[in-house]
Amino acid sequence: MVKVAVVTGSSSGIGYETSLLLARNQIKTYATMRNMSKSEGLIKIAAEENLLLNVAQLDVNDDLSVNNAIDKIVKENDRIDILVNNAGYDFFGPVEESSLDEIKQQFETNFFGVIRTTKAVIPTMRKQGNGTIINVSSVGGIVGLFPFLTAYHASKFAIEGFTESLRQELDDFNINIILIEPGYVSSNFLDNSKNAKGFDSSKSPYAKKVQQVFEGFEAITAYSSQPSKVAQTILDVLNSPNPEIRNPVGKDAESILKARAELSDQEMEQWSRETYMDKKGFIRQ
Repeated sequence: MVKVAVVTGSSSGIGYETSLLLARNQIKTYATMRNMSKSEGLIKIAAEENLLLNVAQLDVNDDLSVNNAIDKIVKENDRIDILVNNAGYDFFGPVEESSLDEIKQQFETNFFGVIRTTKAVIPTMRKQGNGTIINVSSVGGIVGLFPFLTAYHASKFAIEGFTESLRQELDDFNINIILIEPGYVSSNFLDNSKNAKGFDSSKSPYAKKVQQVFEGFEAITAYSSQPSKVAQTILDVLNSPNPEIRNPVGKDAESILKARAELSDQEMEQWSRETYMDKKGFIRQ
């Protein structure tokens, strides 16, 4: 039986690469996205390679959009085996100068979007007696690495807790939920970032530190992973009979998690600070 997968946030980056990789491995894949005008690349490749790849509109912020998309996929296939919750973005700015609406929107997409799509597929997976839900979190859901990405970190911390608890709710139904925890991913971080509208670099008391953090980002790019590497990790998890709950991706992610396990809170904070103050990067010697 051909497995059926749904991937959110597939217009670029991790979602794009994951959709292609799953389809190239004989998994019928629905690459979903909010803006269908960005679907041409996937449609073209699917036609050229004769892939089991469909593109569908799905806005993780919209209940009706999510339910309509999932209902249609279930009607077409009578099952959903895999959900990859990937849609999300980074919000950058001092908390003081960020509006509550901006912070809420970060959670609406990064966290509540995951809940929407997960709730939509659970009934089908429960009835069929199996399924895998993969939540693309971040190493930033384990450690609050950077200032000014506070809302982003908080949304990823929320995904981690949600996943851990929901695993236990659903284990009687043979539904597995897995975390993918990338470090810095090329073309997937600042490119998809939204900035606080209230931040003005010419007036903000945080301007100097914001500049230091931006310069510090340059130090971590040398260890960045390609979106295709994250996609491969997702496929490896799906092919594993007993996958790990948490799956870091990238040398930086592995180094960060190792540091978190070995260092005190104060030492971890100091090490994190050095990455943007001294531009050392996240690789411990």
